[in-house]
Amino acid sequence: MNRIKDLFRIQYPVIQAGMIWCSGWKLASAVSNAGGLGLIGAGSMHPEVLSEHILKCKKATDKPFGVNIPLLYPQIDEIIRIVCDNSVKIVFTSAGSPKKYTSFLKNKGIIVAHVVASSKNAKKCEEAGVDAVVAEGFEAGGHNGAEETTTMALIPSVRKAIKLPLIAAGGIASGAGVLAAFALGAEGVQIGSRFAVSVESSAHIGFKNKIIQSSEGDTKLMLKKLGPVRLLKNKFFDSVKQAEESCATESELKELLGQGRAKKGMFEGELEEGELEIGQIASIIEYNKPAAEILKEIIVEYESLRIEMTGNSFKFDT
Repeated sequence: MNRIKDLFRIQYPVIQAGMIWCSGWKLASAVSNAGGLGLIGAGSMHPEVLSEHILKCKKATDKPFGVNIPLLYPQIDEIIRIVCDNSVKIVFTSAGSPKKYTSFLKNKGIIVAHVVASSKNAKKCEEAGVDAVVAEGFEAGGHNGAEETTTMALIPSVRKAIKLPLIAAGGIASGAGVLAAFALGAEGVQIGSRFAVSVESSAHIGFKNKIIQSSEGDTKLMLKKLGPVRLLKNKFFDSVKQAEESCATESELKELLGQGRAKKGMFEGELEEGELEIGQIASIIEYNKPAAEILKEIIVEYESLRIEMTGNSFKFDT
């Protein structure tokens, strides 16, 4: 029995993260068709664009899929309305309090999961009535927790704090990562960076190639005064680093960030002056493949390692 599989009615307990500028209907439907749970990332979509992606996703798959909604979105009420009007059955919320919309969404028959970076906030999710919690560690790409707790430390802490179905996120891109997450107490995983470079990802090919070419240490958590975000190093990263080392104010950092910086880098391919959000695990990603092949590789490796570990006769006292 696996509560994540049962909750979302999916074949594998693998969720594709709702990443800005990467996860449109093509990626979400591809992951869902392959047996996982695909998510449309509403964070980079105007309301009318989200409506279009939901309709196209419904035509592309008859399997469950969901929408990821950052609650700091400026048109959040309209986004929520669109999700309800289009009979979306699964919503992952993030970047805000789970109390604000969980009851409303559940009253509409929608399954709700919420993303957190601490056991304290995981408890708030349980109190708010969410159906599942995504515990996202410091390794993850994009906006991150101010606590900077790694996945290895976060998952067992959250598992101890709540009884809800638990999904691990941050630094997971392989079957080995899935097995490790399960050993720590997770019942499912959310994977972003690995799917960001998939064929179906809407990210610019230049961004995908830069991810593949990256090495250890090529990402870092920056912009902590505005909201921690993990960035791939480039000229924009250097400008942020210099500004932070010069003790730039919050308003100065906002001016440096400007408008549309992430779209410029991740979607339009401006690899030096754009904001490139990706996780630490990018350093082990070596190729671009269809999402279905990526998911299959993860599951095959997981099963192989699980059998190997189960049959391993190693003992700590020998």
